[in-house]
Amino acid sequence: MTAVLAIGVLAIGAACAPGNAGGGGGGNAPAASASAPATETFTAPKVTIGTADDSRGPAPEPEGVVKGGTVTMIDRDDFAHLDPGQIYVNTEGNMALLYARGLTGYRRVTKGEYKLVGDLATDTGTVSDGGKTWTFTLKDGVKWQDGSAITSEDVKWTIERLFAPHITFGPAYIQQWLTQEDYKKDYQGPYDGKHLDSIQTPDDKTVVFKFKEPHADANFAFAMAGYYLVPKAKDTKEKYDKQPFSSGPYMITAHTPDKSMELERNPNWDPATDPIRGAYPDKWRFEFGQEAIQISDRFIADAGADKTAMSFYSYVAPERLQQVLKDESLKPRLLRQPSPYGNYYYFNLDRMKDIKVRQAINYAWPTRQLQQIEGGPAAKVISTTILNPVVAGWSDFDVFGQKAKPDGDIEKAKQLLAESSTPNPTIIYAYNQTPTEERKTVVIKNQLAKIGINVVPKPLARKTYYDQISKVDNGFDMYWGGWGQDWPSGSTVFPVIFGPVRDGGYNQSHLRDPGVDAEMKRILSLSDANEANAAWSALDKKIVETITPLVPDLNDIGTMLHGSLIGGAEIDPQSWAVSPNTIFVKQQ
Repeated sequence: MTAVLAIGVLAIGAACAPGNAGGGGGGNAPAASASAPATETFTAPKVTIGTADDSRGPAPEPEGVVKGGTVTMIDRDDFAHLDPGQIYVNTEGNMALLYARGLTGYRRVTKGEYKLVGDLATDTGTVSDGGKTWTFTLKDGVKWQDGSAITSEDVKWTIERLFAPHITFGPAYIQQWLTQEDYKKDYQGPYDGKHLDSIQTPDDKTVVFKFKEPHADANFAFAMAGYYLVPKAKDTKEKYDKQPFSSGPYMITAHTPDKSMELERNPNWDPATDPIRGAYPDKWRFEFGQEAIQISDRFIADAGADKTAMSFYSYVAPERLQQVLKDESLKPRLLRQPSPYGNYYYFNLDRMKDIKVRQAINYAWPTRQLQQIEGGPAAKVISTTILNPVVAGWSDFDVFGQKAKPDGDIEKAKQLLAESSTPNPTIIYAYNQTPTEERKTVVIKNQLAKIGINVVPKPLARKTYYDQISKVDNGFDMYWGGWGQDWPSGSTVFPVIFGPVRDGGYNQSHLRDPGVDAEMKRILSLSDANEANAAWSALDKKIVETITPLVPDLNDIGTMLHGSLIGGAEIDPQSWAVSPNTIFVKQQ
């Protein structure tokens, strides 16, 4: 149940963060602090649930939109998966917006404001039976690329095929909710003629999902690219991963793996049915194999065909960050957005059992020094919550004053340690052995020495970092970890990072608290999503205040450029990639 951020995007990973084992820039942060714009502020994105009216197309047009032209998308890597059922990476999900659609999705209202709406469905679903049953009705006029109608049988087939052996990646929420946690033991897919009774299709337009337990935010789960539709009549199993059949605005017409890809319009896509995708360019051309510094230099130069070029996820190379931020001529083409994922320094509660010691470390934490090492305010923003601001219901708080006193409150920390069971503790701090993490470890060690804590650094190899810290008996007191929610809800954060304690699991703090478990179970049973979102936010503060299982880490800021003739470019605050939905080619 991991949402993965493409490795190489500032080297930051979501979920278990394989691309960033150990925090920070993984050794790629700028050596010196870049200057953030003096007036730069970031507002937490707003995500609400839309109505049936919001679910009607066409999508709202960005200012100055022009239709037509060809966009060149430049990135390092080709897409490992094109079959929606195999997609669990943010960049692949972003790409899938061009050729695939799901029951629900996110409609951009204005910059930073989004509504969950019906995509192929007429609305975000009707819930009944206390949250166990979800019913969706398909819109009139939605079609596949050959003009055939998209039906409820296609929806049922899409979900059932996810149980098949050849689907090895992608999300598992819906499958587990319909059957059991180890869902592939319960059912092996529809290819042998067997079907799930828990998905019903009373007519061509209606599909009903019957879950074993209530799930108030199932409509958010269906918005994941991993649940975009695959037609029963065109399902080629393993081959579908190379040549998907389009329900979206474009079709893949050419693909040379690891080199290039081309997409042209799908003539049977109707913008009147689509509240999400603008689909303004006539064609998309993808160019793979470029490294971040090459891409940065091409965008800085803005020459020739690169004027109509952009990137989904190639952030400005650290070597060029200061240059880009200081060049006034680049500002009209500059995109900046904090990461939607959470980073933490976990305490191992099996070993660090005294809350006063854990809270003392939070008060003393060298937030500003760590921020400077990683590029300053231009590259990192201070975070003091477990939930990321992109999560619905998020509320800000600063329990330990890390924003108010980013250099640490040494006196308060000393006072807490003096009251603790171990006034002069020794802690083993595990870290990813990169140049940046080495520097950060020195800062942490020296800062905590000021309050009487002896930090024993334990460097770990990057390749096996998560393997080592994910052992229950890992022998460490403190270590970095990251997690990314699968949709903007605390239901995909707390039950995971504070879930079962097991080898290879995601509960890195080893938190075992009956009160927290009971509250998570209660919130998961709520049928009202807004009530659940508020409860997750309240639980966030309660855990930080009364248990303190971690120190919230800094949040990354992504910086991107694009060609001067590209319009409508924004970094989506949820996927942390540039959405194709609003892109257009400006007139020369």
